Amino acid sequence: QVQLVESGGGLVQAGGSLRLSCAASGRTFSINAMGWFRQAPGKEREFVATICWNGRSTSYADSVKGRFTISRDNAKNTVYLEMNSLKAEDTAVYFCASKTSPVCIALREVNDYPDWGQGTQVTVSS
Repeated sequence: QVQLVESGGGLVQAGGSLRLSCAASGRTFSINAMGWFRQAPGKEREFVATICWNGRSTSYADSVKGRFTISRDNAKNTVYLEMNSLKAEDTAVYFCASKTSPVCIALREVNDYPDWGQGTQVTVSS
């Protein structure tokens, strides 16, 4: 099992940027697929981005493609989500998620991931 702690959320104006971090503890991080999801009030948790264990495969939701970038540093057991050109509709609690997967594949479904962080709030004011 992997423990995940997100940070970097906050309040930002529309058009601004934030970088979220997710620090992981556990022996298998370097072979884990990592994902970012978000959940707005009254809505279901939705996929944002994912990166496979070696960083060679990434995938994004259409709503964030071209604005968000997922990356990872296996030496630091950390995955990042760089968010640019933020919009009011990006407001949500952002969660990182982890799944041990030595095969480099994109995992886009909530049910793909057994391990989750507690979330960090991102609020974009218009």
